[in-house]
Amino acid sequence: MTAELPSLVLRGTTLRFAGNPFDMPPEEALIADPDGAIIIENGRISAVGSFSTLASTLPATLPIIDHRPCLIGPGFIDAHVHYPQFGVIASYGEQLLSWLERYVFPEERRFADRAYADSIAGAFLDSLLDHGTTTAAVYCTVHPESVDAFFSASRQRNTRMIAGKVLMDRNAPDFLRDTAQQGYDESRDLIDRWHGQGRQLYAVTPRFAPTSTEEQLTLAGALLDTAPDLFMQTHLLETKQEARWVEALFPHRAGYLDVYDQAGLVRPRSIFGHAVHVTENDLTRCAHAGCTLAHCPTSNAFLGSGAFRLFEAMRPDRRVHVALGSDIGGGNSLSMLRVMNDAYTAAQTHGTSLHPVQSYWLATAGAAQALGLAPTIGRLEEGAEADLCVLNPQATPLLAQRAARAESVSDLLFALLMLGDDRAIEATYIMGRRHRASP
Repeated sequence: MTAELPSLVLRGTTLRFAGNPFDMPPEEALIADPDGAIIIENGRISAVGSFSTLASTLPATLPIIDHRPCLIGPGFIDAHVHYPQFGVIASYGEQLLSWLERYVFPEERRFADRAYADSIAGAFLDSLLDHGTTTAAVYCTVHPESVDAFFSASRQRNTRMIAGKVLMDRNAPDFLRDTAQQGYDESRDLIDRWHGQGRQLYAVTPRFAPTSTEEQLTLAGALLDTAPDLFMQTHLLETKQEARWVEALFPHRAGYLDVYDQAGLVRPRSIFGHAVHVTENDLTRCAHAGCTLAHCPTSNAFLGSGAFRLFEAMRPDRRVHVALGSDIGGGNSLSMLRVMNDAYTAAQTHGTSLHPVQSYWLATAGAAQALGLAPTIGRLEEGAEADLCVLNPQATPLLAQRAARAESVSDLLFALLMLGDDRAIEATYIMGRRHRASP
């Protein structure tokens, strides 16, 4: 055992998956043990089972943290979030393009200052953890300082994070533009410095097609070819106005997704944020390529972008990987419980019902699978990193009275998704260490 990674036992209602709840009855996909135990050794899960079964095997010196009657599951995974927008969260009433110009770009300018970037990165990561999110795919700014600040703060907390420098060489203020070659060179240096260092993972990050020339997008594809396990993240078809802009900028391409495809960006470990207005051809291409769509329902509602057609993307005959994203600051909450709430509402607008177990899958095991990180994270499995979220169904009086009426664990989970927020996060564990507290 190393000094850095703890060993302990967590006791509570454990939540595990028997399978994908989009492929089997959701109630059968979730396995809940009302008195379960998770044995953590050196920061990793070594066993999961009933406490009564495992108790006799436990060393007497191993601490037992009793979280009953809370639910213990994997930490949440946020597949699309902008840490530099943390300071402008809940900024009033604009649609996407004008909102970027009025609020986001002026704020991102400040991240050329490393001290400022350090202060926001630390506050952002602590807030993520307070909300039960243990891994996120994070946009930094065009400034390498913003990336160094973020990964440094993540390394201090030992979190598994995906992040990258934004690439923008046109259609942005002068103070936020790089050049195609500068973006490549700075990204290459950051990849060498951070990718695979500890738990840090790098994402090549063109902001979105309108703010990159074809040369820059092509060089982004070349960056991805330098290492097989790099990520790529960008935006896709968030609004109809944006889609028209892309059509005007790239008239020789077959569509928005094709702009990225021709640059070599449509591949496994590529994460496309929003995808509200994707076509059937887009979904078919994404399914074949193995890339991921980040569904950001809170942000889409806030900016009036529309509602993603989740069940079309998840169609069994050409299943697309989907994960959930908060999209701060377009979204106005870092709570993945809130995002799951809004995902339920978005599905309802299309006449479909998103089961709470399906939502929970998209924010945990399904997200890990989509990002190519299963079973390292996202599941309570032997050998997995012990990144865990403990949910308290009695965190507020309203939740407590609703929890008392719950007829099943999935019903209880639905109550948490509808009524929960950061107050429902009893504890967050990173590699077995409790955030902001000593177990």
